[in-house]
Amino acid sequence: MTNFIEEDFLLENSFAKELYERYAKDMPIIDYHCHLPVQDIAEDRQFKNLTEIWIAGDHYKWRAMRALGIEEKYITGNSSDEEKFQKWAETIPYTMRNPLYHWTHLELQRYFGITDLLNEKNAKKIYNQCNSLLATQAYSTRNLLKKMNVKVVCTTDDPADDLKHHKKIAEDGFEVKVLPTFRPDGLLNIESDDFAAYLKRIGNQTKIDIKDFDSLIKAVASRIEYFHQHGCRLSDHGLERMLAEDFSKDEIDNLLKKKLAGENLTVKESEKYQSALLLKLGSLYAAKNWTMQLHLGPVRDTNSKLLNQIGKDAGVDSIGDLNQAKPLAKFLDTLNKNEDLPKTILYNVNPSDNEVMATMAGNFMSDSRKGKIQHGSAWWFLDQKDGMEKQLNSLSNMGLISCFVGMLTDSRSFLSVPRHEYFRRVLCNLFGKDIENKELPEDIEWIGKIIKDICYYNAESYFEFPEMDKK
Repeated sequence: MTNFIEEDFLLENSFAKELYERYAKDMPIIDYHCHLPVQDIAEDRQFKNLTEIWIAGDHYKWRAMRALGIEEKYITGNSSDEEKFQKWAETIPYTMRNPLYHWTHLELQRYFGITDLLNEKNAKKIYNQCNSLLATQAYSTRNLLKKMNVKVVCTTDDPADDLKHHKKIAEDGFEVKVLPTFRPDGLLNIESDDFAAYLKRIGNQTKIDIKDFDSLIKAVASRIEYFHQHGCRLSDHGLERMLAEDFSKDEIDNLLKKKLAGENLTVKESEKYQSALLLKLGSLYAAKNWTMQLHLGPVRDTNSKLLNQIGKDAGVDSIGDLNQAKPLAKFLDTLNKNEDLPKTILYNVNPSDNEVMATMAGNFMSDSRKGKIQHGSAWWFLDQKDGMEKQLNSLSNMGLISCFVGMLTDSRSFLSVPRHEYFRRVLCNLFGKDIENKELPEDIEWIGKIIKDICYYNAESYFEFPEMDKK
């Protein structure tokens, strides 16, 4: 059976089709949040086979295979790559109505020109066909990014990273900007047994003896400056919930000294330290005109048996049901009243928080720029058709969709860029249906401008990446 993804995929009427074809389809891509391994881009890696580039590390696929009862050896175990692909192909017909069904066939078509529906019978043929293409230079990591018209990629990077791979990419003159993002998990995780060793590493890099909170912030500011010099314009934080505990400076100094002396902190003490550091980080980001991304709500690493079996990042995370509004409001307000609130994107993994984030963003807008605080793109379990539509609707109802900075992949896979196309089709279909229903005027040119802004221009102006060529 041939692929169902044709030119009008997800586009339900003539208005939607016109908006997509004329205004969205050919727009460049800014993927401002992803987890692509930057070393693979620096080395212009070519993957050996389809499993290596497409299934390894993909939690969405792993979860689907587990749901079907497939043995773990075919998912993360020691089975051959071809055997793992065969099991994935056997899974695909059972993923109908899961976004994986759409993504799989969209990616096969866009990268490899394959229009057959993947199943166990044609798995070997498709595997070999794709592997033959992957062996050519056209399918190196850099060429894959160029093939999808990507202009900027923002990776996710530890503050202790030397950014040597980003430097190499820049020195090579690669057409796609590959920029770091500051992800300070190690600085915040004071409850970790490795925390003191991590701070020592940061201290050695900055030549600062970290012995109290002031010296820590001095070292952090040094790393932020280093990242800034290498093109970083965003930070990223992944938190169950925002932390906004009351504290005093002396209290934080004593807590940090206590931890560095080898003593354990209580949960409350850790949260006080984290609250203090998050506020300091926010002010440092604002001083650099960076964007602070807050990814809120997941419950991570829930299956201890599987974690013990295969290690971290096992794909056993879920949506949390935590209260987000009050601590988030307190955190943002504290920064705002001190003139330290940076550009901020609020992401929620729980769909019930859509309206929380949309209205919270509206509380802290500023005349300093359009859309300073963003209700972020549908994230993680929500980056599918229904989730995208709900986020776009909550943003439209409680903010201005015209100011939205658009989609991101949040992916580890070099074959995930067509998710931008998926989003653009959903976006154009929403506007197209509103026109057909007489809820919007039939002003294709003006609505087309809004769509182009959401797809590209808003992100370009919002993030202010270094030396961005204006399109």
